[in-house]
Formats: sequence, C-alpha cells, structure tokens
Amino acid sequence: MKVGENSGSFEDGQLSVDVFQTPEEIVIVAPVAGVNKNDLTVNITDEVLTIRGKRNFVFRVSGENYFTQECFWGNFSRSIILPESIDTSKVKATFSSGILVIRIPKVEKILYPKAPRQING
Repeated sequence: MKVGENSGSFEDGQLSVDVFQTPEEIVIVAPVAGVNKNDLTVNITDEVLTIRGKRNFVFRVSGENYFTQECFWGNFSRSIILPESIDTSKVKATFSSGILVIRIPKVEKILYPKAPRQING
C-alpha cells in the first residue's frame, strides 16, 4: 500500500467506507476483500482523503455464462471530505484480512475568548 503517492486516474467504481470519530481521531474503515495491498493508494490533504485501488479479475468468464454478477472488479476510488481539523503528518493505515483502516489524529482547535468590543459612532 502506498500512502501519499498518486497512481493515476481511476474512475470506474466507488468504494464503500465507514467513517467515524473518537475524541482523538477520525477513523475510516474500508472493506477491500480481494485487493492486494500493493494495489491500494491512500492520498491525504488537510481536507480530503482519497483511497484508490484495483480488484483484479479472478476468473475470465464471458458475459453470457454468468447467472449473476454482483461483485465489482477493476479500478475503484473514494474521496472523503474530512469533517475535522486533522494532523496529516501522523496518519496511520493498516491492512489486514481485507480491511483497510486509516486513523487520522485530530488537531485541537484553539478557541480564543470572546472579548467585549466597544462600538464607536
């Protein structure tokens, strides 16, 4: 799996994900069964995380021989707008048993106290 590299244009399919937060981080979980970790790329900016990959065909079967074809094969991608301020330098991605988990630490927002303002005029 490559983090931070651009592997070209993938536009065929969309990846399903779960995105949730803990007090410390944003967590993205993507089931990618049948995908080799070397066929996954994760790119992140301060606002958007993009997962790209490819699920290779296992069997070469002509269309007329299928009874049902529900599995997605080929290129896929998913971009997620991140809902919080995050620290892109500390992103951690793990891949195990066909599940990609990405953990992105939140950045603590600095809140300035509201000070009364005098209105002149």
